[in-house]
Amino acid sequence: MTAQNSATPLRSIAVATDGRAVPRGTALAALGVLSFSLTFPSTAWGLRSFGPWSMVSLRLLIAALLAGAFLWRGRAPFPDRSHWAGFAVVAAGVMIGFPVLTTLALGTATTSHAAVVVGLLPLTTAAFAAVRTRRRPSRAFWAAALAGAAVVVAFTVEQSGGSLSRADLYLFGALLLCAAGYTEGGRLSALIPGWQVVGWALVLCVPLALAGAVLGLTLEPWHLTVHGVAGLLWVAGASTFLGLHLWYRGMAAIGVTKASQLQLAQPLLTLVWSVLLLGEHLSPAAPLAAVGVLVCIAVTQRARS
Repeated sequence: MTAQNSATPLRSIAVATDGRAVPRGTALAALGVLSFSLTFPSTAWGLRSFGPWSMVSLRLLIAALLAGAFLWRGRAPFPDRSHWAGFAVVAAGVMIGFPVLTTLALGTATTSHAAVVVGLLPLTTAAFAAVRTRRRPSRAFWAAALAGAAVVVAFTVEQSGGSLSRADLYLFGALLLCAAGYTEGGRLSALIPGWQVVGWALVLCVPLALAGAVLGLTLEPWHLTVHGVAGLLWVAGASTFLGLHLWYRGMAAIGVTKASQLQLAQPLLTLVWSVLLLGEHLSPAAPLAAVGVLVCIAVTQRARS
């Protein structure tokens, strides 16, 4: 490990003891969630111009080019080889697996349906984090997390009529892959600055993204529209690059488990965007679900590990 990287954990510990670190970390993670909440509507827009494989590949390629530029301008040191396995997990789960499976799901499912299913991500991430870090959150934390997940599940059933489809299987697979990537990324963010974790994981994807973009644009029909291009640029620049940068900085400050619970608000935010941007119908149960989820978030943020 380089001298710079070996000193980073000590700096992280010092920041963690700063009384301002928790509010700042919570705010950063919340901004990440806000950017993520627009991912599904933006993907639906992007699919108006591109096929699913072209959409995923171009999204990844643009984000990787942005990340490479920021790494170069920031003179980020080349990571120690011991970290590359972790970067591979982040890339496979967050940058590749989640976008591929959710984009395929959005080919048949509405964004509102996808949003509430993916609302289970906080609980899934908390479970992965507990196993990976060998830390055990308090009973109050788990009770609030399970209650929040129950609210999301109930809302999902109300929205979909209790039916499951191939899109749901894609979404459940996306949950598992993304939770693993978030957990590993949160661990790396305690050793390396979060923006570098995101950047190097994205750079690792460049060869695959470039090959996928060439094949996708060759084999799939595409036609440029304002909404399609805007959707692609948002998921690439805001959701995949900037959003993950903010998210991992927040996780490094407040921990993977607590940060993951902020995502309980994400499906409800996505439902609002789905109505405003896509004209989808919003169930009257949404305000009640929103209140229940926000209460659960408040409890999990106050519960001690």
